[in-house]
Amino acid sequence: MALSQRRIGWLLGIFALLLAVAGARTLQLTTLNAGRLSSVANLEHVTTVTMPAARGSIVDRNGDLLAVTQAADDVTATPKQVGDPVALAVKLSPLLGVPVATLEKDITSPIAPDWTRLARQIPAATAARVRALKIPGIALTPDPRRVYPDNYLAAQVLGGVYANGSGLSGIELEFNKQLAGTPGHQQVVFDGQGQPIHVSGPTPLAGKTVKLTLDSALQQYTDSVVSATGEQYRALDATAIVFQPQTGAILAMSNWPRVNANDSTKVASSPDYADALNYEPGSTFKVVTIGGALSDGLISPQTTFTIPDSLQVADRVIHDSETHPTEILSTAQILAHSSNIGAVKIGELLGEDRLYQWIRQFGFGSLTGVHLPGEEQGIVPPVALWSGSSIGNIPIGQGVSVTPLQVATAYAAIANGGLLPTPHIVSSVGGVAVRVPRARRILTPGVAAELRGMLKDVLGPSGTASEIKIPGYTLAGKTGTANKVVGGTYSDKNYYASFVGFAPEQDPQLEAIVMVDSPQGGNIYGTEVAAPAWQKIMNFALQYLKIAPG
Repeated sequence: MALSQRRIGWLLGIFALLLAVAGARTLQLTTLNAGRLSSVANLEHVTTVTMPAARGSIVDRNGDLLAVTQAADDVTATPKQVGDPVALAVKLSPLLGVPVATLEKDITSPIAPDWTRLARQIPAATAARVRALKIPGIALTPDPRRVYPDNYLAAQVLGGVYANGSGLSGIELEFNKQLAGTPGHQQVVFDGQGQPIHVSGPTPLAGKTVKLTLDSALQQYTDSVVSATGEQYRALDATAIVFQPQTGAILAMSNWPRVNANDSTKVASSPDYADALNYEPGSTFKVVTIGGALSDGLISPQTTFTIPDSLQVADRVIHDSETHPTEILSTAQILAHSSNIGAVKIGELLGEDRLYQWIRQFGFGSLTGVHLPGEEQGIVPPVALWSGSSIGNIPIGQGVSVTPLQVATAYAAIANGGLLPTPHIVSSVGGVAVRVPRARRILTPGVAAELRGMLKDVLGPSGTASEIKIPGYTLAGKTGTANKVVGGTYSDKNYYASFVGFAPEQDPQLEAIVMVDSPQGGNIYGTEVAAPAWQKIMNFALQYLKIAPG
């Protein structure tokens, strides 16, 4: 009996001790360590997940997709969970398009001990096939990719994106904020088996659609003509712009050499020559000199000038493109024949100060406001920096630098009755029309009409572009050929060849400019190199846009 009582006492003592230990542990867990344990529990069961926003699309004026974001995934591996790296590599290689040896190396020599990326932005269909394999240690993470369905179409204009999806160049950069959208940051609560049981927080807000004024069909045709011209003449580069002179809307903006829009690295390093190339315009600039003198009442289209074979201006001797005896030319003939000497004489009538003011009035030396990154404003030196011979070269488009877009905009003012428009390439963002500044009057309607008539003569029987014709349409335009400055001096081998013009002459609805940098093979003149390309583009565009003959 005494032995049994002692055993019961021992058991009660042990039980009391265990109860005391349990009580102490409970106090520790519920009171002393409650905060730390709660944090650990939250880390294990509550996770904040960043949900990327879908980047907005870029479409042409008809709604056709030019840039779109597609679902894609990154494939990652946790090396410690991979049993047989070689077998895994063999399974994934044909799906990911990555050599077996490369995958094996990535798994066995990871960039981080617990994680390594095997492939980036694989298409949704491929991701589904990888997911179906249910390979331990392999995970897929959403990483949408930017796709340009038409590859080369307007690549430099559209631009590209960085690996993280943000804008790198072109429209993608200029409107990155609107395209990017707003990512969502959601808290996800998981149960003991790792299944989500509650989700809270804002969902991602998709980016806005950016609608351009470009027309895909017209852009594609213009691209093909510019590419063929650049290749034919082995040019350094070439560009073309198709323009609505009445509104300033850009319907096509092409560049050569071509680049694939889906290759962001090449796109980022390829300039948009249409608005980023500074070049000396040559004879296309003569309308500024003549337009200024007409506006100031110094001349009329019928005013005549004595044109010798050469003209001394300070330390420079001016020549026309071809030698000729002394002749009498009217203002209209000076423009039609593209007489350098005649344009310089008109420039001398204007004088340095007024010529400079008219150059600025036509928009040169200032950004056009097209809203494309990388736009250049050209170089127009102030009169204080002119030399004695500047009045002998600036009136004919030398000694100043412009962009093709500036020239197109200046000619639009002649075409539309004297209003200098703001060129634009974006029509709406998120369905809301983009505000375009009002056009600024720089010429009277009468002077603009006089210039149009004289530019029509450039394509007439005695003009420098007499071979350029489009059946049913009266054309107006101007050739340009300018020596390039190489090593500080004007080259006699490298030129800028250009042509700019519009149609129909009486009521212009369409305009285009073509500029070819350093054509090779013997043909250097705007008439020979740029004008035929302009004719092809305009012929197609007039028919395609159903512009009535006139």
